[in-house]
Amino acid sequence: MTDGITKSATGIDGFDDLTLGGLPTGRPTLVCGSAGCGKTLFASTFLFNGAKIYDEPGVFVTFEERPVDIIANVDSLGFDLQTLIDQSKIHIEHIAIDPSEVAEIGDYDLEALFLRLEFAVDQIGAKRIVLDTIESLFSAFSNPAILRAEIRRLFDWLKQKGLTAVITGERGDGTLTRQGLEEYVSDCVILLDHRVDNQISTRRLRIVKYRGTAHGTNEYPFLIDEDGFSVLPVSSLGLGHKVFEDRISTGVPDLDAMLTGGGFYRGSSILLTGVAGSGKSSLACMMADAACQRGERALYLSFEESEAQTVRNMKSIGTDLGKWLKSGQMRYIAARPTFYSLEMHLAIMLREINRFKPQLVVLDPISAFTDSADIAEVQAMLLRIVDYLKSNGITAVFTHLASVEQAQTDAGLSSIMDGWVLLLNREANGEFNRELYLLKARGISHSNQVREFVMSDSGIHLLEPYLGEDGALTGSARRNAEARARRAETERQAEVTRVQDQVTQRRRRALAQIETLNADIEADEAELKRLVTAEETYQQLSRESAAALARGRGLDLSTGKKKQD
Repeated sequence: MTDGITKSATGIDGFDDLTLGGLPTGRPTLVCGSAGCGKTLFASTFLFNGAKIYDEPGVFVTFEERPVDIIANVDSLGFDLQTLIDQSKIHIEHIAIDPSEVAEIGDYDLEALFLRLEFAVDQIGAKRIVLDTIESLFSAFSNPAILRAEIRRLFDWLKQKGLTAVITGERGDGTLTRQGLEEYVSDCVILLDHRVDNQISTRRLRIVKYRGTAHGTNEYPFLIDEDGFSVLPVSSLGLGHKVFEDRISTGVPDLDAMLTGGGFYRGSSILLTGVAGSGKSSLACMMADAACQRGERALYLSFEESEAQTVRNMKSIGTDLGKWLKSGQMRYIAARPTFYSLEMHLAIMLREINRFKPQLVVLDPISAFTDSADIAEVQAMLLRIVDYLKSNGITAVFTHLASVEQAQTDAGLSSIMDGWVLLLNREANGEFNRELYLLKARGISHSNQVREFVMSDSGIHLLEPYLGEDGALTGSARRNAEARARRAETERQAEVTRVQDQVTQRRRRALAQIETLNADIEADEAELKRLVTAEETYQQLSRESAAALARGRGLDLSTGKKKQD
């Protein structure tokens, strides 16, 4: 998109994105609002960043506070204004106007003011200027004609000098400013609001008008803290989600195994729902620990427990989060839901995500907001954070407290989640046992089994399902059934062994009988062979004896007659 005007960046987080570049260059911008809403801080940040970051010197014209007070005020926010003053990049011009000492006579005008401003601008070659506040400048004059003429003249003078100006003004009764004219002659009007609802304060910003360019028109929460002024245009979030093909582990191998291919897709939004004490936070911490083990960063946003308490509790299941917190791979932020408004919570969370650049974010629990705000507002806030995390490819883990077994959440987030794990405590046989249901995993074939959820000093384990006669069994009922099954199996194995022994013994006896019979047969065969051999020997000896007898009688053995001499 091409804008018709040149813009000067303010360096304020989120604001330059919201205005598509910053404030109009060489034109006046009116920043108005009630007392304490942040007008002077916005102007100071615009001037400081211009001199320090964009090499545009600036003049700060104050009609109320002394220069020393302004320097001290912004120094608490990390702005070293004095150094820039010493470098002639910023000049503070204090013009004190006491209405009791000013007489409105004839054609009185602001010519003397213009001379002072021009001298200050030329002294440092200023490109930017701040006038804080305009009501103080015109407070001494009651003639509306002169007042309006001089206001127009002041704005025209700023344009002629080509100064990018920020003019602060107090909000009037039914108008944006006390005089009701400044908003019409300004090229850009920004309204700051500091409101209190249900004893919770919220600062919001709205761009009322911006000539010559497109801009965001909604109200946006902004922060004033130790890092200065920052705006997050949360309402502009869309559905430009990143999609990943790689999987990430949940930190629980048994849960990974329930997902075909192992683990959830990177960038998924995973909801952990369960009753109190079912293990939601522990499972969320395991997922954060797994991210750190992969060399990634994890941001844990807790709304119930402190960092020290969570670290201590996780040691009971063999997980040391303290080492990741010390190394900087994990950051833990704890804040009560009632400490800020919903949009302020969202703004702070998005700001921390932008700073830390995590690959995984845990919100534990999101149900904590439903007790302090309207459910529709909670849903809108959570939808924004889900969209933001998904659009940046950040894996998100949300825990939600369910008062009863239910297939929905109070905040209505289950439909937009990619994965949903339900954790329950079942009462049976006088004891509670944890169960895990994998209700949803978009794009992933997954197990539909109910698994017993066990936490021990070696971590979290999901036991294989045990189906008894009355359904799935857990806890002592499961252990008793398994013991009975083991006893029955032992008895069956003993019976099989007994029968096997009987068969073996019978086989041995049969083999022994066969060996005996074989021995008898061998003995008979040997006796028969001996008789045959004896008979053959007898026949041979008989033939030899007959032959010898015949020879002794002189008989011819061939004819049986006596040989002739």
